[in-house]
Amino acid sequence: MKLAPLIELSRGDTLECLHFGAVAVLNTRGKLLAQAGDPHWLTFSRSTLKALQALPFMEAQGPAQFGFSEEQIAMMCASHSGEDAHITQVQTMLDKAGLNYKALRCGCHVPRFYSLLELTPPTDAVFDERHNNCSGKHTGFLAYCVQHGLGLDSYLDPLHPLQQAIRRDVARAAGMDANDFRMGIDGCSAPNYALPLSRLAYAYARLASGHRDAEFGESFATLSEAMTAHPDLVSGTARNDLAFMRAGRGDWVSKVGADGVQVLGSKSRGEAFAIKIIDANMQALFAASVEVLDQLGWLDDAQREELKPWRARTILNVRGLPVGERLPVFKLQKP
Repeated sequence: MKLAPLIELSRGDTLECLHFGAVAVLNTRGKLLAQAGDPHWLTFSRSTLKALQALPFMEAQGPAQFGFSEEQIAMMCASHSGEDAHITQVQTMLDKAGLNYKALRCGCHVPRFYSLLELTPPTDAVFDERHNNCSGKHTGFLAYCVQHGLGLDSYLDPLHPLQQAIRRDVARAAGMDANDFRMGIDGCSAPNYALPLSRLAYAYARLASGHRDAEFGESFATLSEAMTAHPDLVSGTARNDLAFMRAGRGDWVSKVGADGVQVLGSKSRGEAFAIKIIDANMQALFAASVEVLDQLGWLDDAQREELKPWRARTILNVRGLPVGERLPVFKLQKP
């Protein structure tokens, strides 16, 4: 495996953990600008794919047809926490598309904000598919099917016309041949694709560039503006994407995926990086992402301070005592 050590964790003066991964930094021309480890490492895109999965609906003018607001476009890109604001937006989307939540095939789980905020769900709480972190994306899927008169029951089948359209447009955005994709099934039961990190970064550089993109300009502009305008809907309270996009002051389009993947694009620069931590440690992922931002020169002093909790250099125990350090051990290299 051509992976680099990215983050080391020490306790006392002894190395305890070492997190390996890879980083790829690209621009909208597809030029590799910097790397750590193998920039073409093949990894499942997981939830970083959501903005790209929305492309067929965006290209078909779906939001205009159904009257989806900017907030609801953000929800199609979201891995939300199941807070009240998220559920309200999903229900409004369903209502506009004339759908019942029971049409969603994403499954149900306890809203993530409970575990994130160390809360216990009420004993009488009832959850359904709308509380799934991917319900906004799935509602967009269903709206596309309504728009095109397609069957709803099988909308997650890889051979369904919706999923074929998604595969086509993701390949176009990533600059790949769709036949080269390796497919798997995501946690929400939707098809997901493994891409080289470099192709994922390229797609996000294009997404962040918005109207400047010659192929998907209007769709990319609408999606990236919705994400940066409503990062609270894309993620939720105390979540990484919310913190990163707020720190980016409207310039950074950020999306985290499960099992240690993150992509972040800069609108002003027309550049993006994709990063994967191979052992899926999310604290190491966030620390490495902040370090990448710093090494690229994308941080000013205020942003560096704002993202300090996500860098989490000092490891504290439950009493708040410092017991170790989490430090970056990589330097981005030019290809």
